[in-house]
Order: sequence, then C-alpha cells, then structure tokens
Amino acid sequence: MYLPQELIRKKREGIPLNEKEIAFFVQGITNGSISEGQIAAFAMAVFFRGMSEAETVELTRSMTCSGDVIDWSELKSLGPVLDKHSTGGVGDKLSLMLAPIIAACGGYVPMISGRGLGHTGGTLDKLDAIPGYQTVVGIDNFKQVTQQAGCAIIGQTENLAPADKRFYAIRDITATVESIALITASILSKKLSAGLQGLVMDVKVGNGAFADNLEMAEELANSIVKVASGAGLPASALITDMNQVLGSTAGNSLEVHEALDYLKSETRDSRLEQVTTSLCSELLMTGGLAQTSNEAEAKIKTVLDNGRALELFQKMVSGLGGPSDFCDKPEKYLQKSKVAVDIFLDEEGYLSSTNTRDIGMAVVSLGGGRSKVGQALDYTVGFDHIVPIGTKVDRHTPIARVHAKSEEDAKFAASQYKMALSVTQEKITPLSPILKKIVN
Repeated sequence: MYLPQELIRKKREGIPLNEKEIAFFVQGITNGSISEGQIAAFAMAVFFRGMSEAETVELTRSMTCSGDVIDWSELKSLGPVLDKHSTGGVGDKLSLMLAPIIAACGGYVPMISGRGLGHTGGTLDKLDAIPGYQTVVGIDNFKQVTQQAGCAIIGQTENLAPADKRFYAIRDITATVESIALITASILSKKLSAGLQGLVMDVKVGNGAFADNLEMAEELANSIVKVASGAGLPASALITDMNQVLGSTAGNSLEVHEALDYLKSETRDSRLEQVTTSLCSELLMTGGLAQTSNEAEAKIKTVLDNGRALELFQKMVSGLGGPSDFCDKPEKYLQKSKVAVDIFLDEEGYLSSTNTRDIGMAVVSLGGGRSKVGQALDYTVGFDHIVPIGTKVDRHTPIARVHAKSEEDAKFAASQYKMALSVTQEKITPLSPILKKIVN
C-alpha cells in the first residue's frame, strides 16, 4: 500500500518510481481512489521532471491494462493487425486512405481515433460528416466490422484504456499535455489496448503541428518507438512536414471528398500522396506484408488502381451505419456550405510560406472546429482548392476557396487565410514532406 502524496513527492524530487508504484497510481486513477488534484500534481511533477524509458514503459503497460485489451486471435492466420497514429495537423485526412489501403493489401486496421483539438482536425469529426456513420460502437461491433471490411475507425470506448481517458482530461485543463512521457503513454496505451501487432507513427513538425521544431519531433518519435518496443509492440515513425496544409482541403466534409477522390484515383495532391504512400509502405513492411519499399509501393498502387481500397472503405462506412452507396454518390450525402467564395491575393510572386496554425484556426472560426467542449460542428465549412508553397500566384488566380454559412463569415475567414500567407519574388522549391525515419 502506497500513499499517493509520497509518490507525487518522489516524482517531484526526480526520484524514479518502480513498477509497483506506477501500477498503484494508475489503479487509483482508474477506480477514483486518487483525486483529480493528486493526478494534476503528479502530471505537473512529470511535466517538469520527466520519466525514464523504463518508467514510461510501465506507465504505458499499466494504463493499457486498466481496461479491456482486444484479442484478435481469430485473425492470427489471416493477416497482421496494424495501425498508424498521427500527432495531428491541418488537412490531415491520411487515416481515411491508409486504413482501407492496408486492409486491401492483407492487413487488418482497428483504428481508435480522436476528435479535433485546438487548431488540428480530428478523424472522427470528418467521419461524423457522413450521415449515419457511428464512431461510438461496442467492442463486438468494432471487431465484426474490422473482420469484414479489414478496417474500422471509431472513437475510444469506455473500457479501452480508461485510465488514460481520465488522466488526459485532467492534463488537458492543467497545462500538462506537452509532456513527452505522458504523450507517449497516452498514445501507446490506446494502441496496445486495441491489440496491435505493428504501429507506424506520423510525427508532424512545423508551424501547424504540436512539435514546432525538429528536435522536439525527434524526441517524441524516439520515445514512442522505444517505449512501444519495450511494451512488445513493433513500431517505427516518420517525421513529416506540417508547415503547410496537407493536401488541398481543410474542413471536415471537404476532406472526406478529397480522400474519396484519392481512393478513386481521380485527383491526388503530390505531398498528400508522398506521405500516404510512405506511411502505408512502412506499415506493410512492419507487418511482413512487403519485404521492401518497392514491393510495398507496387501493392499500394495495385489496390488503388483496381478499386479494392475504395471497396473496403465503402464496406467500413456501411458496416458502421453509413449509406451503402456513399462512395458512388457522395454529393447526395455530404452537405454543402451556403456560401463558397474564391480567395485572391493582392500581390504577385511565389507563395513562400504559410502559417498553418492560423489556417486551422480560421476553420475553427468558421465553425468547423471547437472553441469550447461539446460544441456542435458545421461539417460543411473550410477551405478547398488550396495551392501549395512554391506556386506562382497573381491577382487573378484563386489561391483557395472558402466555404462558409454566410457572406460575412466567408469574408472574415478569407482575410484570416490571406494573412497566413507570405509571398516572395524568388522561385521557391518546396522540401520533401518526409523529413526523417525513426526506427528502434
């Protein structure tokens, strides 16, 4: 039996906690015997003192075991259970393409996703734009759809890593979210509870990401890969650029449209394709579904060209309550904004940089993200036809289009968008969106 205040004191003084002490504290978070004030104090102590790799591994394991851990033994002879996780960005609709691509290549993807946080969009919010799609389902339904479609994207259930759910809610209101150890344990406890056999992390870096510099992104990527390995989960990470919107859309329904176009091979933003292909390739190799990146890329191309990835996306949508003809008739189901206005710049030259966070906040101001807990979203608003850095711009060619519920909102958001851009007279050569690969 331990005293919570003594464990808090030890961590405050920088003294490492052992396995039993960490397990006791996590048990107290789960059953309510440790108060919110004590959890907040512990989080602040970790925020300033950090945790060793061994402590973080034990925290991850304890939070994983605080609830259900899904067993996929029935898939053992059919294919590996794989997933990816992103640290969040603007225009990040990667999960909508990656899950069905991996499924079409022979993997199974039971993805536990989240909602938008601050300026970053959430995968669940995008899927909520599809009428009838259920992001909150029971474990049995989750398993059934994953087995039938090869993939299922839902939100965290009550019984998956419940310690993390309470811990994160307290961290969110006590300015202790930005702790590498606590972020690592939070991400991995949810992934391990989903019964994964392989994980790839997409750690974003730049002015639209949680990690605004490469050093911080590398620290987080290394932590996740090492702790995942220590907890028995093969993992790797790609550090990807978030100094501009990923793809040509930002906003829930608009991003679903872009993802569908991608799966249909109709239009593909080059940066979006590079990141999607790289993450899928890494995951296929981690799961033993491809031996080399060339083999992985060939498989990815095949399932996109023959329509198998699109077919499984539709199977997932209908399996989770969405329309059975959604992929054939998305315009029938995805609502459109009342106003759509092209945005023009007042100068000419080359687009040299964007403040991606400000663009994300412009989507929030339109009603496409939350400014308070529980806020209902307008899934129709946002931006599309977004031109990338390096594009030659003038006063007569649109650099994006804003979707809004009123002319006044559109005008304000267009002003926000233009203020987030910089133009130079010198031609710009954009960097690759894949900055670094981290392996254990």
